Amino acid sequence: MRIHLKIQTQSTVIPFDHQPLLTGTIHKWLGWNDQHGKISLYSFSQLEGGKATPNGLKFERGTSFFFSSHNSDLIKKMISGIQSDPTLFYGLTVTEIIIQEDPDLADRNLFFTASPIFIKRRVEDRVNHIRFDDPLAGSYLKETLLTKMNEAGIEDESFDIRFEKTNSKAGTKKITYNGVQNRANWCPVILDGKPETKLFAWNVGLGNSTGVGFGAIR
Repeated sequence: MRIHLKIQTQSTVIPFDHQPLLTGTIHKWLGWNDQHGKISLYSFSQLEGGKATPNGLKFERGTSFFFSSHNSDLIKKMISGIQSDPTLFYGLTVTEIIIQEDPDLADRNLFFTASPIFIKRRVEDRVNHIRFDDPLAGSYLKETLLTKMNEAGIEDESFDIRFEKTNSKAGTKKITYNGVQNRANWCPVILDGKPETKLFAWNVGLGNSTGVGFGAIR
């Protein structure tokens, strides 16, 4: 299930590296629940429609983002949290919540990023950030999603996933999160499998760190 949030903005410029603030707001709305410290079966997009200025992003006509989860109870908890306190940061306030029911994805296998997909793997004392054009990138995506599928009790032997490397939108994006620079992927993916597998990915996101704003797809 997915909710789309329409947000009223002020004239304030929002810092480029505001992702930790957005994550903190999500956690405020969810409250302390059993998602903390566990595998994140949810994802959320970036703020939409920002205009870059020398000091950050300006949203002249408001903004929006979406939050998705495999767990409908988590969506309900999120809505309750927003209704109790609709404020975000820098004067941003939620003005409307739109609920989107799960779509039928049986005839679809191409998905676009709504927040960059982050893949990391530790090799000895070093953490490598994997680019979409790495030969193992698809395998890493599959490995991480399989872990989440196992957590949710979903099985699909036909499941496979890969980056659509030839797409004109394929590229990478540097995201600084709490002072750490991360090289993430702004690249569509091709996902084959059962409709419920595609829907699961659509809700929980792809790659690492979906719980802090990476890997949401549309």
